[in-house]
Amino acid sequence: MLYHGRMIPELIIFDCDGVLIDSEVLACRVGAECLAEYGVPVTADDLMERYVGISLASMLADLEVRHGMRLPVDMRETMLARGTAAAETELKAIAGVEAVIRAIDCPVCVASSSMPEWLHYSLSLTGLLHYFDPHLFSATQVARGKPAPDLFLFAAEQMGAAPAACTVIEDSIAGVQGAVAAGMRVVGFTGGGHCREGHAERLSAAGAFVVCDDMAAVARIVCA
Repeated sequence: MLYHGRMIPELIIFDCDGVLIDSEVLACRVGAECLAEYGVPVTADDLMERYVGISLASMLADLEVRHGMRLPVDMRETMLARGTAAAETELKAIAGVEAVIRAIDCPVCVASSSMPEWLHYSLSLTGLLHYFDPHLFSATQVARGKPAPDLFLFAAEQMGAAPAACTVIEDSIAGVQGAVAAGMRVVGFTGGGHCREGHAERLSAAGAFVVCDDMAAVARIVCA
């Protein structure tokens, strides 16, 4: 639908980590610490560069292939438990995101590579859960996670919205690629603590139609 020459979406889909909560630096640090205990030679920077936006299961599977080893079957649960413990004192919502959510006048949901347990915990901890619950969609609910379009298409279907009428807010290249493949417009976001020089250009190259470095800029795009 057009409003004063602007496209007003039927549904706005938020990524979680790096868009709603500033969690990627924390997650990569905890992940590197856990992996180091099992002899996987990766740093937090390595994880940030290669796996932001990718599901934990996909990351661990790729690491096993790259390093020719098998990780413990409970590695996901271990990393989730440690991340949850660290989040209690370190996790914060992205600055200004609550004001944006309140100003949006269409349905909203979350489509994240994270596990459902983390989504509920982290959004509750940062005071954002009530804006989205129960519309929290995880890569664990679809066959293929980001950068495949499955999660975004699933979220749109569950919310009763046409993919072409959805706008996605994403901070990762994999997320932007997945949303574009789903036929959705994507707002790239670079306001998270993990975003480095050149990230805006990478999101644009992946297909974001605009890139914003703070939530005030996002509001000007998605709020009527």
